[in-house]
Amino acid sequence: MAELRQILQHLELAAQAYGVDLTLAVPTLPPRRPAAPASATPVVAAPAAPAAPARLAPTPGETTLLAPAGPPDPVEAAFAALRREIQACTRCALHQGREHAVPGEGNPRAEVLFLGEAPGASEDKTGRPFVGPSGQLLDRILAGAMGLQRSDVYIANVAKCHPPGNRNPEPHEVAACLPFLTRQLALVRPKVIVCLGRVAAQNLLGASESVSKLRGRDLCHDGIPVVVTWHPAYLLREPAAKRDTWEDIKRVNRLLGRPEVPKSPGA
Repeated sequence: MAELRQILQHLELAAQAYGVDLTLAVPTLPPRRPAAPASATPVVAAPAAPAAPARLAPTPGETTLLAPAGPPDPVEAAFAALRREIQACTRCALHQGREHAVPGEGNPRAEVLFLGEAPGASEDKTGRPFVGPSGQLLDRILAGAMGLQRSDVYIANVAKCHPPGNRNPEPHEVAACLPFLTRQLALVRPKVIVCLGRVAAQNLLGASESVSKLRGRDLCHDGIPVVVTWHPAYLLREPAAKRDTWEDIKRVNRLLGRPEVPKSPGA
């Protein structure tokens, strides 16, 4: 463009010097764009923002960030605080020989709560209730007679620490632990309480009768129906008593509004 202007200017000068016959029609050129000052910073177009990558499903083993969880469940928070309190308890001398306190475990909103007397040696080692041979039998009772797993119910003991020699807990030891049980019952609010054995039944109900006298009776604790049956440890020694427990659990199912005999899988 600059060379063309120079040629046209040269021809105009020649026409002025040599006559109008040499005058050429000068085409109209677009106005010259003013040059940017030498010190001006060149304007560079901003790069386009990269497109957001497509959101893919996480691969197995990949860690994904989840949205923040909602507010904590108040019942679970109360149970967590109660567990910590039980694990640190020194209200009676049983804490001196324990390996672990055994607060209890299960569904915090269970319809049925199973209550034993005190942790055994296996429970003291693990900090969990009913994990020895008695607990294995209890799991079979839950599955076979109720169609439930232990995660569906709540399991606790009157005493939270293992008495030495597997003896029964003393009255003052039970008295130290009963406030914990009262709080557990208030949190779970079960529809039915099942007392496993004499120690559990007598201490919960304030009774003095034997299991054989308490079985089958309409009993209640703080408005909650109570069913008394044999402790699983007794059933291991006296298998014939399992027939009694079968009838007791059928009664529990009726109180819960469940079939007396659960349907077999696939039925």
